Formats: sequence, C-alpha cells, structure tokens
Amino acid sequence: MMDRYRRHSYRESIEKKKRNLEYEEYAYVLDYLPEGYYVDLTTGRRTGKPVAQVIGEKAFTLLEVTPKEDLMLYERVFIGKGNRDKILLINKKISYDDLTDTAKAELPYVVEEIVKNNEERFVQFFNVAPPITNRLHSLELLPGIGKKHMWEIIEERQKEPFKSFEDLKKRVKGLPDPIKMITKRIVEELQDKDRYKLFVGHRRIFRG
Repeated sequence: MMDRYRRHSYRESIEKKKRNLEYEEYAYVLDYLPEGYYVDLTTGRRTGKPVAQVIGEKAFTLLEVTPKEDLMLYERVFIGKGNRDKILLINKKISYDDLTDTAKAELPYVVEEIVKNNEERFVQFFNVAPPITNRLHSLELLPGIGKKHMWEIIEERQKEPFKSFEDLKKRVKGLPDPIKMITKRIVEELQDKDRYKLFVGHRRIFRG
C-alpha cells in the first residue's frame, strides 16, 4: 500500500508540474548577434553562429534563441509552439547577468514598449492587486507608491474599475507615471532585487 501511495503521489506531483508549465508565445528582441558571442582574439572578429537575446511579453522570460534570419532590435517575434517564421530554436533561459551590454541597455525601453502595448492588462493590475501580508500590499511594491496612494487606488477602484492609465492618473492625484512605475518594477524583478515577483516568472503574483 505504501509503495502504491508513493507512486501515486509522485505521478500527481509530475502532473501538477506539467499543468503549471507556462510558455511564452511572443518575445521582443533585446540584442541580435549575427556572428554569435565569440570573438577570435587574433582577428577581432566574431566566429560563432547567429544568436539573439529576447524577452517574453507574458512573464518577461529572458531567452537565448537561434534565428532563421536577421532580426531587428525591438522586433516582436513568435516563439510559441508550432511553425515559427523567424526563430529556429529556443536555446535556453538566461538571467539578467547573461545579457549582453546592448541587451541590458535596451531592456528598460523594450519593457516599456511591452507595457504600453498591453495597457488593458496592466491597468487590470491596479484593479485587482491583492495584499501580500497583513502589513504589505502588492501595490506598494511599485516604485513611488506608499500607503497614501495605495489607499486612494483601493478606494477609487471600489467605486469603479480603472479603464486606462489616463483614467488612473486622473482619479489618483499625484500618482507617478504608471507606465514608468511598472517598467522600473519589472526591470528590478529581472535583476532579482526583491523576493516578491509581481510580473516576472511563472510564480508571479499578477497573472493578468
């Protein structure tokens, strides 16, 4: 009986992990190296195969990919299951520290572009953001939001859900630019500066 129970529990845990798997469908190009990372010290030329570093638009997963053709910075490419027109292989997940200098420099601008292009999704965060503990609310994790703005947001959203970033700024006086706040928070999460993750990774708090 014990062996059967253990096998059953193991199978359940595997199935649970499978259900929790999450894949990015689209990503934005942070850097494209048509001749790879590696430089020949004698000639100073790169000698590798084409590679790109990209960031997923759903969970902001950082990935290294092999492209089928030349890519442009900021380009949105399909990386999901099925036929990919521009990406040959998803090589591996990477961390912030693995990014090239170019990718690190472009990261805040690309993240801001993703936030702008998904306004409805990120406005929804302000409508549903929950408390994390008895003393800490997830709204307070955004740079520039303290207790005062937190309570104003909660009171306003109880009256009526926010419809846009402009609506949010109009109804919560003195609130910093929500696009800038969210962008900065996402970059900080990618840099692993906080154990709480609002927007980054499969264990993120907000899954809008």
